[in-house]
Amino acid sequence: MKKALSMFKKGMFIALILAMFLVSCGPQPVADLPTPQAEVTTVPDVETNAQAFLTAWQAQDYAAMYAMLSKDSKQAISQADFTAYYQDTVSNATLQSITAQLLSTSLSPNQSTAACHVTYNTSLFGSFERDITLPFVWQDETWKLNWDSGLIIPELSGGSRLSLEVLNNTRGSILDRKGSPIAEQTTAWSLAIIPNQIEEGKEGQLLNLLSKLTGRTVESIQASYDDLRLTDWYVAVGEASDADVQANWDTLVSLGGLQLSSYKTRYYSNGGVAPQAIGYVLAIPTDQVEAYKKKGYLGTESVGMAGLEKYAEESLAGKPAANLYVVDANNQVVSKLNQADSKLAQNITTTIDKELQIQAQNALLGFKGAAVVMEVDTGRILAMASSPSLDTNLFDPNNTNSSALLNDQLNDGNQRLLNRVTQGTYPPGSVFKIIVMAAALESDLYKTDTTYYCGSYFEELEGEKFKDWTVDKGYEPSGTLTLSQGLVRSCNPWFYHLGLDLFRQKGAKYISDLARGFGLGSATGIEQVDEETGQVVDPATDGDAVQQGIGQGDMLVTPLQIVRFTAAIANGGTLYRPQLIEKVTNSGGVDIFVLTPESQGTLPVAATTLEAIQTAMRGVVSSRNGTAREALGDFSIPVFGKTGTAENPMGNSHAWFTGYTDENREDLPDIAVTVIVENGGEGSEVAAPIFRRILETYYFGAPKKLFPWEVKFNVTKTPTLQFTQTPTAGAEGGGRQSTPTPPAG
Repeated sequence: MKKALSMFKKGMFIALILAMFLVSCGPQPVADLPTPQAEVTTVPDVETNAQAFLTAWQAQDYAAMYAMLSKDSKQAISQADFTAYYQDTVSNATLQSITAQLLSTSLSPNQSTAACHVTYNTSLFGSFERDITLPFVWQDETWKLNWDSGLIIPELSGGSRLSLEVLNNTRGSILDRKGSPIAEQTTAWSLAIIPNQIEEGKEGQLLNLLSKLTGRTVESIQASYDDLRLTDWYVAVGEASDADVQANWDTLVSLGGLQLSSYKTRYYSNGGVAPQAIGYVLAIPTDQVEAYKKKGYLGTESVGMAGLEKYAEESLAGKPAANLYVVDANNQVVSKLNQADSKLAQNITTTIDKELQIQAQNALLGFKGAAVVMEVDTGRILAMASSPSLDTNLFDPNNTNSSALLNDQLNDGNQRLLNRVTQGTYPPGSVFKIIVMAAALESDLYKTDTTYYCGSYFEELEGEKFKDWTVDKGYEPSGTLTLSQGLVRSCNPWFYHLGLDLFRQKGAKYISDLARGFGLGSATGIEQVDEETGQVVDPATDGDAVQQGIGQGDMLVTPLQIVRFTAAIANGGTLYRPQLIEKVTNSGGVDIFVLTPESQGTLPVAATTLEAIQTAMRGVVSSRNGTAREALGDFSIPVFGKTGTAENPMGNSHAWFTGYTDENREDLPDIAVTVIVENGGEGSEVAAPIFRRILETYYFGAPKKLFPWEVKFNVTKTPTLQFTQTPTAGAEGGGRQSTPTPPAG
């Protein structure tokens, strides 16, 4: 502006001199002279700079904001302190975002202002608003901001800061379907044995009481210190609730060799009930503290890190009562800026039947594998067991057993955190024959009474020879079988033939598409835990199609997918979404969520096809040639099922059994159960007995029949449970004669 005025004065001066010259020379003709022009420099409007600052603020781009400050402002505060000021405000206000609106600007030669309206969106305090005026000065040919802390929030003017006071809630409980605690905030006790302090004559009493408190067997506890009897080593046993310890206090303190230590914790009963599904809590990781602070956490809490604990974190944690103060440089309160009432934590009631879950976990002890139980008419998950299990109490460093056991459990190579029900992917093996039978019937090329000779080998592919599972068993060929009998007998050649014939006549996608219609190769829709989708691969060659016929090749499924379509077969074709949460209850005892069964579609087959499959699955259990007759033929509840043995290139085959009941009781709804035992061999010899134990627990309240590998319930013939080698079983199957024996059923 000064430059423009100077140019204007100079022009006027020249014009005046010229005029005087003309007057002095008298009137005489002269040439026309150009009209004088004033050069004007326009100062940019402040609006662009103000909007750029607000945009950077909304993006939390503090470096860009600092670059817009005036020289005096930069001398008053460093970029690091400037950034820390904003970050500190974000953290204490639990600020999630701001919305800044430029309202107006005013312009003068050297100074300008921009009025704006800011909305602060916080986690704890909702939203609040302030009007702010940004002062700018003209420097270095642009507008620079004269910054003060009051430009963050007006109340912070003069260097004041925010201080957050939070009154934390007690975390909500996770309960089983009958209201029994699975996870709760309470006092717990870590229990350990000092071997050389065990009193003579009292070892049996000590072991029995520890077994009662922890759920471990006497044999497994004893085995943990058997080789250390002369030492004073600390041998961790497990944890117990305060209520259980207090109820047995007098006896506990009278026994030598026992060490107890109490601590406040997130206590998981029975050493973890469905631990991979329920999850666990951990202290907030350092790199996530700021993110949690923005949500209203102090940063010192423990939060859900897996399973339901993570999925339902917002409900289980609630929101604390909080006060937001303005404090001066001496940390003295100047004023209260905001406050928030608490939202008390909510309790989660699961669909899990605690006793059934514990027995399912016990049935898998010594194995790697999974078992899942689902109500056929609702999708409720009554049990979700993954083995080996994990004591989630060990994640609390205040538990004196943590340092002794946690690293061992996490680093033993058994992938204990993996939920094998939802994240374990396996070839389906002979349980896939159910879908192949459905495909055959839906093709109009086969009927239930269509026959095929089930010999010892399948030789329809030139130069190829595939075995039936009966060969390695030393059995005679099964002979001529109807399609239904082929499923009952789990005849490999029958289903090799179906895989090849349907591929040639109906195309590569025919069986695969039906499998997808049964829910394979896609998520089941369970929301509360992580799950894998597996894969269904269309066969590319005749050889691929032959392998698809018996559920081998590149196909991968999860046990949850198998139990879901098994339940659909049982209920007439409806695929239900699996669910783990029965209800969510607020602090006043009011249910704010109650499970509603959710249909996700139906199996893509006719009612007659379903009936034929049901009949064949009943034959698997009840027929003289049924592969599960020995394990389940005498069971008093009507059972329908299918054995399976899936080839595993890394070792012994995986053992499958899937099935359902048809008892039609109101008090005990019918269930579908799927069991897989990794490297377990035959489904009929390993998975089917585990399936039976789950049914015994569900219908009779306790196991009734010992496993072939047990000396007593939950104690293997080499007794220790978690210290026992996986029980061995024979291999069942058929396949190329020149390769390891693949499975059948």
